[in-house]
Amino acid sequence: MFIQKFSYRLMKKLIILFSVAMLVFSNTLVINKALAADSLIRPSNVAVIVNTANTNSVAIGQYYLKARGIPSDNLIRVNIPGNPKKLTVEQFNQLKQSIDEKLKPEMQVILLVWTAPYAVECNAITSALTLGFDAQQCKKTCDPGKMSPYFNSATTQPVDAGLRLSMLMPTESVDEAKALIDRGVLSGFMMSEASAYYLNTSDKLRSSRAEFFPKSMQIPERKLQIQTLQLNAIENMKDIMVYETGLAHVPKLDTLGFMPGALADHLTSSGGDLLGSSQMSSLKWLEAGATASYGTVSEPCNFWQKFPNPTVLLAHYLSGESAVEAYWKSVAWPAQGLFIGEPLASPYCTSCRTLQNVQ
Repeated sequence: MFIQKFSYRLMKKLIILFSVAMLVFSNTLVINKALAADSLIRPSNVAVIVNTANTNSVAIGQYYLKARGIPSDNLIRVNIPGNPKKLTVEQFNQLKQSIDEKLKPEMQVILLVWTAPYAVECNAITSALTLGFDAQQCKKTCDPGKMSPYFNSATTQPVDAGLRLSMLMPTESVDEAKALIDRGVLSGFMMSEASAYYLNTSDKLRSSRAEFFPKSMQIPERKLQIQTLQLNAIENMKDIMVYETGLAHVPKLDTLGFMPGALADHLTSSGGDLLGSSQMSSLKWLEAGATASYGTVSEPCNFWQKFPNPTVLLAHYLSGESAVEAYWKSVAWPAQGLFIGEPLASPYCTSCRTLQNVQ
């Protein structure tokens, strides 16, 4: 990675102003009313895509339908032999067409139930599905990206922005996928005491978003303690709702405990290369107990705009939005970014909690 000398002062200024405002509001429990005051995405709005060539995909897809009460008609079957890590544009277009022709108007979230494929040339498959394939980005992956119309959006439903949000649920282990799903469901039952950890590490190139880390504070109305630290790793913490850092490999994950609905990610070049080995895969976050994560599938350079903005992510999640909404709204230039996990996790959604208890 290397630092690109571009000026984005206006965008930075807007985000910093938003960040300060949101933290002030949150600390007094006046969550910004311009944001959604709870997720409006329901299980009936989720399309579950399974790969019939992968038995794990089919089994996990069926489990997810039952766990979330998703209508069986929302299951879409495709066939991708060989589980390739990357698709060509032509292969992707064929896959997208087979999905699009079965989507219903009410479906606002597309969940891909497989580990691979996770890339379309230099694009992440989730971003290509939601925003369309960005060929320009692949000419030079270290160039600035295109602004997402959903970035920091106040829209209450993705369809209002003309989008269907995509997320990938890995299937390397059926048992781990079921545990991931269960964590997402459990997150909706009650709000628990938890902490959000933001680590400004010694790796300065991978700490390009540290300026957007919120200040350490307590938000009693959300039972959340924010801790922004100058450390390379935390150890033996068992109350994690958010963990964001910047390292190629994050140590001591096996000592940690994540709360149901936890979000965790690290700024590095190839976290979204799920089956790669050069850097830590974002899969490791889910294996450690997080419920959703993010990583790039091709060299992005260290533009903070290509990674989740910490305060934007936190603000939207605390306002009651789901994991898929909050993560998508936090990334300004998402073409290379892969969103993974359980999309409906909503630990701060009061109306979702009511619905969950009724079910």
